[in-house]
Amino acid sequence: MPRERVVSAESGGPVEDGFNWSLRPKRLGECIGQQKLVEKLQIAIQAAKKREEPLEHILFHGPPGLGKTTLAHVVANEMGAPIRVSSGPALTRPADLVGILTNMKRGDILFIDEIHRLSPMVEEYIYPAIEDFKIDIVMDRGNFARVFNFQLEPFTLIGATTRAGFLSAPLLARFGITHHFEFYPQADLAEIVRRTAGLMNLEITSEALAEITRRSRGTPRIANRLMRRVRDFAQVKGDGRAELGVVQRALLMEGIDEHGLDDLDRRLLKTIIDYYHGGPVGIEALAATLNEEVDTLEDMVEPYLLKEGLVGRTRQGRIAMERGYQAMGMKAPARGKGAAGEPDLFAADEA
Repeated sequence: MPRERVVSAESGGPVEDGFNWSLRPKRLGECIGQQKLVEKLQIAIQAAKKREEPLEHILFHGPPGLGKTTLAHVVANEMGAPIRVSSGPALTRPADLVGILTNMKRGDILFIDEIHRLSPMVEEYIYPAIEDFKIDIVMDRGNFARVFNFQLEPFTLIGATTRAGFLSAPLLARFGITHHFEFYPQADLAEIVRRTAGLMNLEITSEALAEITRRSRGTPRIANRLMRRVRDFAQVKGDGRAELGVVQRALLMEGIDEHGLDDLDRRLLKTIIDYYHGGPVGIEALAATLNEEVDTLEDMVEPYLLKEGLVGRTRQGRIAMERGYQAMGMKAPARGKGAAGEPDLFAADEA
C-alpha cells in the first residue's frame, strides 16, 4: 500500500475530495489565479450564451492539484448546464461512452478526467461525437450486422490531463480551447490560503499564512491539505489560533521542512549527492536505489525539484544543483566550465 505524501498534488481520496469541494469556487469571479484562462473563458461563455449555442470543446492540461476539475465545474455553473463526470480509465468500452452520449441534452457538459488514458477504441468513437455530434452504433454481427447512425444533441466536452503529450494529434486538434495550467505564484496562493482559512473559521496571522504559502509548492490542493493539518494541530496543541510557531511545529511533525520538501524529496537529493557524487545519474538507477517506481519519481517528485532548481536534467541524467546542496545544508562542489552538471570537454586541453 503506497504511503501518504502530504505534499503530493494527487488526490487524497473521497474524504479529502469532499472537504475540498466545500472550498472550491463556484463562479469565475471567485477564481483566484490563472487569470489569462479565466478571461478567455469569460469571453467564450458570454459569446456562446449570446448565440445560444453550446460552448466549444475545452482541454485543460498541467500538473495535478492546480484546479482543472474545479474549473470544469465552474464552467458548467456559468453556462447553467448539468455536468456529467467520467475518466479515461473508467471508459473501457465504446458502449460505456455511447451510454453517456445518448443521454446528453443540448448544451450539457461532459467532463473526462485523465483523458489521455482513453483506450484507442473509445477514442475512435469520440471523434465524430465531438465534431459532427453523431455516432455509429453497430447492431448484431457477421451477415446480420447493421449500422445505425445516431444523431447526438450538441454538447461540450471538457478534457483534463496531466500528460498532454500522450494525447493523439487527431484528438488534440478537436479542442477549440486548450490551456496549460501553471503553478500558482506566491501572491495568488496566499489569497487562496486566506480564503480557505476564512471558510474554515480559522484565525491565522500573516506570518503563518506566508509560511504555509511558501511550503505549498505553488499548488492549491497541497495548500488546502496543509491548512487542514495546521487547523487540527492548532485546536489540539494550541488555542485554536494559527500562529507562526504553530504552523512550523505542525509542518515539522508532518516531515515538511522550510523548503517544502518531505522525506522522499530529501532522500532523492541525498541519494544523488551521497551515492552518485552529485550526478549525473539515470532515473532508473535512482528508482532502484530508492526502491521506488520510475513513474513515482517522474510524476510526483521531480516536477517540483526541477521547478525550484534543486535538481537538473542533463543528457547523462539527473544532477544536484547548487540550490539542492543548500537545501540539504551542504556546500556545492566546484564544477567545470561546461553546462551545469556536464563535464567541460575542453578542460583537459586547457590544462
